[in-house]
Amino acid sequence: MSDEGRGLLPQNQGDKPTLRTVAQATGFAVATVSRALSGDPRIAAATRAKVAEAAERLGYVPDRAARRLRTGRTQVISLLLNTEHEFLGFTHEFLTGITEVLAGTGYSVTVVPDSPGDDRLAPVRTILRNNLADGLLFTRTEAFDPRVRLLMEADFPFVSHGRTEFTTPHPWVDFDNEAFARQAVEHLVAKGRRRLSLVLPGEQFTFTQHLRYGFLSATRAAGIEHEIVPGVTLDSPTAMIAEALMRTRRSPAPPDGYVCVGEVTALVALAALADTGAVHGVDADIVAKRASPIFDNIRPRIDTVFEDLRATGRAMAEMLLRRMAGEPPEALNRLFQPDPVG
Repeated sequence: MSDEGRGLLPQNQGDKPTLRTVAQATGFAVATVSRALSGDPRIAAATRAKVAEAAERLGYVPDRAARRLRTGRTQVISLLLNTEHEFLGFTHEFLTGITEVLAGTGYSVTVVPDSPGDDRLAPVRTILRNNLADGLLFTRTEAFDPRVRLLMEADFPFVSHGRTEFTTPHPWVDFDNEAFARQAVEHLVAKGRRRLSLVLPGEQFTFTQHLRYGFLSATRAAGIEHEIVPGVTLDSPTAMIAEALMRTRRSPAPPDGYVCVGEVTALVALAALADTGAVHGVDADIVAKRASPIFDNIRPRIDTVFEDLRATGRAMAEMLLRRMAGEPPEALNRLFQPDPVG
């Protein structure tokens, strides 16, 4: 081992690396190293990156218990996540984006299961009551989300994936689902499709309103027939969605175009076409929102719009760090726009 490499190790193999160890390896003061590892935005990005790289190489792990006693901070961010999703790669892409931003900040992520059918306030109350995290990220936001209301009242840092109808500003990151639905309809109409079908999320979610408005306004403007499939939502079991789509396929005038909010419903729609003897691209077309490359390997090709969930996770984590650093919520929002259908 070189002298340089030997100098980057603790004096004894059994010694636990400390802030002083990282400081000696990088040439920075202990205070600078501590602030860099905590993600202090006042420390230059290059310095934070150098300190993070040295800490990782040395195997430095912060003493969370001591830090919590000293600062009152847990160095933990909680993510409330519904793992049942319309995107096949949602959890992987979303978490990857979050962890990419938090790398080197000293923060770790704990994932807490969240189901729209459960008491959505219970895990939030537990986190607040027991001081289990410094900030919160969550998905499947509702129009008047009780989690948002509680967190705003508690003045606790959070970022929601999706907007609300509250007049008080709060941090959020969202995808323009209204624009997506409108683009999808216009694309199908340009292909000559005249009877379009859509499976919506549950009524409580804000993005349901955006999807419905984009879909209905575009179909009415084009003067074509349309249906919002009754009796099911994106969260219904796949077998139920398949059964509902099969019923509409067997009607006297089945849909000839499908707007699919995620990859799961697109695959179900493709199966319904095949099972009823219809040919995709001939008897009907599909436009699907996707988050993974799965449709690159499916023939015939499905027209898609890509939602970059990794970029969404990155944006939410960056925004939460800024909020925890004291930035006001008014400017902490971002609306991702859909690319053209392709």
